[in-house]
Amino acid sequence: MKSYNKSQELYSKGLTHMVGSVNSPVRAFKSVGGNPLFIKNAKGSKIYDVDGNEYIDLVLSYGPMILGHGNDKVIEAVTKQVYQGFSFGASTENEIILSELICSVFNGMDKIRFVNSGTEATMSAIRLARAFTGKNKIIKFSGCYHGHGDSLLVAAGSGMVTYSLPGSAGVPENAVKDTLIAEYNNIESVKTHLSKHDDIAAVFIEPVAGNMGVVIPSDTFIKELRKITHEAGVLLVVDEVMTGFRSKFGGAQDILGIQADITCLGKVIGGGFPVGAYGARSEIMNLVSPLGNMYQAGTLSGNPVAMAAGIATLTELCEQNPYQKFNTQAEQLEKIMLDSARENNIEITVNRFGSMINPFFSKKTVTNFSDAQECDTSQFTSFFWSLLENGIYIPPSQFEAWFLSTTISDDDMNILENGIRKAMKSIRK
Repeated sequence: MKSYNKSQELYSKGLTHMVGSVNSPVRAFKSVGGNPLFIKNAKGSKIYDVDGNEYIDLVLSYGPMILGHGNDKVIEAVTKQVYQGFSFGASTENEIILSELICSVFNGMDKIRFVNSGTEATMSAIRLARAFTGKNKIIKFSGCYHGHGDSLLVAAGSGMVTYSLPGSAGVPENAVKDTLIAEYNNIESVKTHLSKHDDIAAVFIEPVAGNMGVVIPSDTFIKELRKITHEAGVLLVVDEVMTGFRSKFGGAQDILGIQADITCLGKVIGGGFPVGAYGARSEIMNLVSPLGNMYQAGTLSGNPVAMAAGIATLTELCEQNPYQKFNTQAEQLEKIMLDSARENNIEITVNRFGSMINPFFSKKTVTNFSDAQECDTSQFTSFFWSLLENGIYIPPSQFEAWFLSTTISDDDMNILENGIRKAMKSIRK
């Protein structure tokens, strides 16, 4: 049995001055019991806690560490920038380089604005959509999470599901009165809203949901969504904070055959540093200050260190082109989970898209938030702790995606297979 004594000590110590001893609720282990791990260091595909335990990391800081931990090219770029300066409150050439790199691989994105997080990106996208259309209402999908901005923190997935909260205290009714909820993969639920309201500015969607587990849109749903929003003069805002550069060098929307009016990004484009972005065609982005009257600002936006990390990450990612490897490894993991579950009379279904994957402990194919909520979370809890004991670190929630990195080796895949098989047996027991 692994020892977690030092993590327990730090957890107890942190309770004095930190809320729940964490700075984000998804780091807490509330849904699986026990206390969170405290991590000391990481390298490649591995992460190490303060007790010296080693794990294959399938959390990867919830997505951005696509090259694994401590990539030499990224370290070199960041180190060089650190010596040149941390932050200037002024423009740098690297902002231009990264903006050109990103816009070149997203159709319909002429200009981009860097911010500090995915939450900032989606909050800004709401304001921009309203400024462009002159309308106020937005539609989001139950189970999709777009950050903790007031108007989007309704029927959110991820941590909101974990804590069984329908919304959040401190969010006034007026903040969400213009937010309409539709069901993922149900185009009729969107059409109903469009028929009842003529003041809808935008529809927000994760092209592949990652905060109710990995949930993939049907081809007819996603393409019909693009069609009807265009016809209604409603902007389609595609939140690729999680999916951006994870299924291809660019966005998931390209694979799905759609083109967003506004795209939100984060995670990978910062290579592990805090960054977000929103981008669109010039007609829309020219409304943003200083060109237009839609105001949005940030002292640390386009931070030099984050820009250097982002450029190095995307450059290395382009050179490695790991996407076929991701698909192959995800397919192998899916087979391992399905086979080992069947051997132990456990009902699961597995969803995956590119380098994102997760099992649902349910016999039902999961296509929306309601399906996800029917999962057996007690079985997931047993699965989680057994994986941890066998050196595999996954998100401590049934409703979070797992992520693959380019550093996962054949040896790692063997460890993953053995750990998964043991974890399925532990559920049966």
